[in-house]
Amino acid sequence: MTLRRKPAGLSRWKSAALLLALSTAVAGAALAGPGAGVGQASSHREAPLIASDPQVDNTDVYAFSSPDKSDTVTLVANWYPFQEPNGGPNFYPFATDAHYDINIDSQGTGKPDLTYRWTFRNEDRRGEKTFLYNNGVVNNLTDRTLLFRQHYTLQELRAGRPPVTLVRDGIAAPSNVGQASMPNYGRLRAQATRHLPGGGQTVASQAADPFFLDLRVFDLLYGGNLSETGHNTLNGYNVNTLAIQVPKSALAFHGNTRRNPVIGVWSSTERRTLQLTPGKATPTGPYVQVSRLGNPLINEVVVPAGLKDRFNALPPEQDHNQPKIVAKVLDPELPKLIQAIYGIPAPATPRTDLQEIFLTGIAKAAGGPLAVDLNSQLLNKDIDKGRFVPAEELRLNMSTPVTASPDRLGVLDGDFQGFPNGRRLGDDVIDIAIQVMEGATPGHLIPALAAGDGVNGPGRPFTGSFPYVALPFTGAVNQAG
Repeated sequence: MTLRRKPAGLSRWKSAALLLALSTAVAGAALAGPGAGVGQASSHREAPLIASDPQVDNTDVYAFSSPDKSDTVTLVANWYPFQEPNGGPNFYPFATDAHYDINIDSQGTGKPDLTYRWTFRNEDRRGEKTFLYNNGVVNNLTDRTLLFRQHYTLQELRAGRPPVTLVRDGIAAPSNVGQASMPNYGRLRAQATRHLPGGGQTVASQAADPFFLDLRVFDLLYGGNLSETGHNTLNGYNVNTLAIQVPKSALAFHGNTRRNPVIGVWSSTERRTLQLTPGKATPTGPYVQVSRLGNPLINEVVVPAGLKDRFNALPPEQDHNQPKIVAKVLDPELPKLIQAIYGIPAPATPRTDLQEIFLTGIAKAAGGPLAVDLNSQLLNKDIDKGRFVPAEELRLNMSTPVTASPDRLGVLDGDFQGFPNGRRLGDDVIDIAIQVMEGATPGHLIPALAAGDGVNGPGRPFTGSFPYVALPFTGAVNQAG
């Protein structure tokens, strides 16, 4: 189902827009289900357990039709938040005892029909000779001056089929040590980009954190009087990025994008238990899911602290069976907080509209209050609707045309390729969430909150080609512009 313009009827889109942005801030309430988080950024340090294990902490996931290759979809997932660029001598490697996964549900079962899985191993030539990450200028990934590098395997996992290795012994772009050590990091990232069999490409790399916001939202919503806005808290920090671009047919159910254009996407991390001995940590036992991320802000804003860790361990297929979490979707905390601080009335409860945005996607067939077909797998013609399960996922309708001039407010401003129909790097999910939560409609924002958090874009511009994320910062964070 392709959406090209705003549906008629502002009243129903008042709900739709509200859901859309609420999916940002309230999704956290609805489906998150676990721990007592520190709630920072989209999913940076969002739950107690994962806050102490940054290597496997999902920060954000993005899914969008590639702007320069519209027959493909680009999936970007980030891990390891708040990387200060000068954090040597070990910098920020991927974990070698973990599965880094991007999952695709094309049938709406809450289970992955397809998983792209990266696993890493270290090549460390430092030994007892030096503490240095590199002992000279690094112009190429194969230079002997690069003393520490990571290799990875990328597998395609499909239910009922043997794993397919897409990349064997790929090399990840290293952490960016600085201008003197790595004068052309773009060249290193280009060398790390691998072409995939059947079309597409992938890269494992460090990148400037693409998420942008003023995190003082947690200080009683920007200081209680909107005085604390306009500072991009994440400006200057880096993250570890896994990006993959594949033909849309590789993601669609039965490979048919015309009949089955909608997919659900989430990233997850599995890690083994570490057995600690003096000077050594040995992975033991089975892999266990420790982090998960679909829609932004799901596990931060509305989910009670005591449920955050549980959500990180849940598969999406179990979301609808979590009554305490679903209750927070129907009666979220954030609108009440905004009402108490700013006097803007909270929308009436129960919020059945939020159930639709978070658990089923937006479609007439979902049976919710939104009479719009946007991004639910129920729009796919060939699925068994009897197996459909409400689940928290970032849903993308791949048939929605690429927007020539993307609007940072996405659907809220009439750009149907934007969040929550997937998520582009430039979608301003914080401003969308606050507006939608308070009842904004396309073209009709809440005046008192129209300026949002005052941060409308990233600290470093995105690029025009894969992987689109900006190259990593090298300056100290306390000197970021």
